[in-house]
Amino acid sequence: MAQSTPLVLVTMGSDSDLPVLKAGIDILTQFGVPWEVDITSAHRTPARMAEVATQAAGRGIKVIIAAAGGAAHLPGMIAAYTPLPVIGVPVKATHLDGMDSLLSIVQMPRGVPTATVGINNSVNAALLAIRFLGAFMPEMQEKMVEYQAQNEKQVQDKASRLRETGVDAYLAQMNT
Repeated sequence: MAQSTPLVLVTMGSDSDLPVLKAGIDILTQFGVPWEVDITSAHRTPARMAEVATQAAGRGIKVIIAAAGGAAHLPGMIAAYTPLPVIGVPVKATHLDGMDSLLSIVQMPRGVPTATVGINNSVNAALLAIRFLGAFMPEMQEKMVEYQAQNEKQVQDKASRLRETGVDAYLAQMNT
């Protein structure tokens, strides 16, 4: 849903982060949120990253989702250059099971707030971006209310099925 007037910028430090971001991009599309995607490495293209972050608000972007693995400086560096909310997605890289990325994003110094979701959890990043948009776009808030109601119904249906069939039958059903 990349359009001329995107509301959410989804960016990553490397194209290897794209598979992690795809699920979140799908959520944005499902909710009808216009988005754009980019690669802006904090380490390999710092001037371009700063330019993208600095210009985002003026282009109409309302929220930035930034994914990075390893040292994971991208979300925090983007947050340093923009007044917009930034949601960091720590990516599980080859070492430390993504804990290095998580800690790099979540431990931002005072004055540079960067929201952080769980490791590889771009779905929650997208849902959080939609909630931010819902604060001033009633149609997004309504879509979020509907989404939450669907989630509630799914859990209630599963709980009913578990009570009706019992543990063994429920597990057997899950494994088929």
